[in-house]
Parts: sequence; C-alpha cells; structure tokens
Amino acid sequence: MGILQNKIDFAVILRVQNSNPNGDPLNGNRPRTDYSNFGEISDVCIKRKVRDRLLERWVASGKKDDGNMIFVQSDDRNEDGAKSLRARAEAVLGSKLGSDETVKLSCAKWVDVRTFGQLFALKSTKKTSKKADEAGTEGDNGISIGIRGPVTLQSAFSIEPVDITSIQITKSVSSEGDGTKRGSDTMGMKHRIDKGVYVFYGSMNPQLAERTGFSDNDAEVIKEILPRLFENDESSARPAGSMEVLRVIWWKHNCKAGQYSSAKVHRSLEVRQGGDFDLTELKGLVPEIIDGF
Repeated sequence: MGILQNKIDFAVILRVQNSNPNGDPLNGNRPRTDYSNFGEISDVCIKRKVRDRLLERWVASGKKDDGNMIFVQSDDRNEDGAKSLRARAEAVLGSKLGSDETVKLSCAKWVDVRTFGQLFALKSTKKTSKKADEAGTEGDNGISIGIRGPVTLQSAFSIEPVDITSIQITKSVSSEGDGTKRGSDTMGMKHRIDKGVYVFYGSMNPQLAERTGFSDNDAEVIKEILPRLFENDESSARPAGSMEVLRVIWWKHNCKAGQYSSAKVHRSLEVRQGGDFDLTELKGLVPEIIDGF
C-alpha cells in the first residue's frame, strides 16, 4: 500500500474498573483528574501503550528489518539492547545521524517515528573549548531535528466525574538492614478509580503522512491494535481485566483534506454512562464501529 490517501478520524471508548489507569507522580501517584474531577489519561500514556502493542507485533513477526521497529522503547520492554535513544539511533543510522538523511532514514526504520513524529535532540559528543562554548558560534553543537508525525492523539477523559478510593498498605518484610527493624517506608498508599468510562480521540493527516512515509498499511495496523490496547498491559495498579476497550469508532474520509473538520467529526459522538453511545449522522461519512478485544 502507498502513502495515506484519506484523512482518518477515530475515537476509542474504554472502561476502567478498580484500576489506576494513569497515576500522577506529582500527586502521590493518584489517578489523574482535572479540576472538575473528571478522570484523565494523558496522551503520552496512550502513545506508550500503542508503542508497546506495535513492539509486540514486531517481535511476533520475528524482528524483521521491515521498517516496523520501535524507536522509543521502555526499559522493561527493551528488545534491541540499546541503553538510550542515542545508542539506538547511532546503531541504526551511524554516521548519517544528524545529516540531511536523518528524517528519511529514521521514518523508514521506525514505525513510531513516522506515526507520531520524533525530536532528535542530542548533545554533542565532541569536546569544545570553553571559549567556543561561551561564544556559542563555534564547534559542534549537537543534533536538533524535529519530525512532525501525521497521527495525533488526545488525552482520554471520563464522561462523568470519578470516585477515587485510597487504601493504606504495609510491607510484611524488611528490605534493609538485618531485619530486626522496619523503616518508615513500610507504610504506603494505593489508589484506584472505582469505575468510569473514558473516551479519547485521534486523527491521521495525509499531508503530514507524505513527509514521513506513513502508509495506508500503517493506518490499518493502528486500527488493528486499538481494540487490543490493554492486552499485556497488566500491573499491580492495573490488574488484568480492570481496563477494557469497549468500542473503536473509525471515520475514513473520501479525500485528503477530509469531508469535515476533526472537531465536527469528534463532536458527532456522544458517549453515555455505561459505554453506550449515539452518533450524529454526517452526510457522506459513515463510521466503522469495531468491538473491543
């Protein structure tokens, strides 16, 4: 398949039950909420899950060198042994990292780069004189290359305010010393959303796809993994079965510019309590409704 030819909008409706879908590290890892107490899952968190599903797909394919590697891998799912993004970029691009070919080569190699874009902001590895550093006009100043991706994701928000339950927990063993004393770290807290229905929206832009090489096939892969977004994503904070994709709504326009704005398309979806929804008809644009996994 060739470069993406049609604008695509999509929405994902998901259910959270007795789970912490996205903890806020600046608030004791409590589930994220806005000022009106609506639950929130950041777009960065959602992109991480998309990347993890894409990485699993690449591993299942036998790690083929087919342009479907993942550049931004998390430490606990590292599949190529690279210790940093710089190490991964240098291992693949070599001396061409920072050249005019960086964008083309990185988009051809990593599916998440040509999907979401990437900022290559790397410090110089060459030592420069103090005088040159102060002047800021001499020497190698490193790499700063930005790539705009055609796929954008919004944060997910609950359709109603959420209730957060917090429980206090204790350790049953000592992790330090000779075991005769327990430190103050034996007490802790866990937080969860009792129940909530969330929705997030996204869009795929053909004009930006031309720059990164994002294809119709790449769009189909994203469409394939969205219903399985929380598969293999279990943790203590998110037990298996506590997060579930209910529906994926997929709007494929008949042209590059789109028959309607993304805002109007997204507003045509009204999600109700429990996960049911209504769709306002948009003439000439019929959505595909996909059940969650």
